Amino acid sequence: MNSPLPASLPPTVAWLGYGGLLPFIFLTLAIFVDDQHAPIYSSALIAYGAVILSFVGALHWGFAMTLSELNHESNHHRRNACFIWSVVPAMLAWPALLLSPILASILLITGFIVHLLQDTRLGTHARLPPWYLPLRFRLSLIACVCLAAAAMAKF
Repeated sequence: MNSPLPASLPPTVAWLGYGGLLPFIFLTLAIFVDDQHAPIYSSALIAYGAVILSFVGALHWGFAMTLSELNHESNHHRRNACFIWSVVPAMLAWPALLLSPILASILLITGFIVHLLQDTRLGTHARLPPWYLPLRFRLSLIACVCLAAAAMAKF
């Protein structure tokens, strides 16, 4: 028997999710405050963004594993689509580590936006908690704003 999904954001998830924004925020601020070390902070921000984008992609692997393994063709297709999509963000994130800060930021922002759209699409087929998509939107928005601000910094 499935347990009901929590209607409100669990405190642990809130702490971990919003706490995960701290490196985005602090590194972005550091780029603007410390010109001398701005390139190092920018590299750290891009690396962190790549790690987080890979992490959110992996969530789809977990979602795929929770889908019922009934022999319905549509369910089988959804599972395969989730498994395949789960590696796409990592494939977008990895090259970002090799690009200039501006191009890397554009690639990561694109990855976060496309992944959020994919999460929304997944939400129409999977039983996601009601707090999941609003949380993903807020976290992705802040990450993208930080990456965009850092990309516009002149150092």
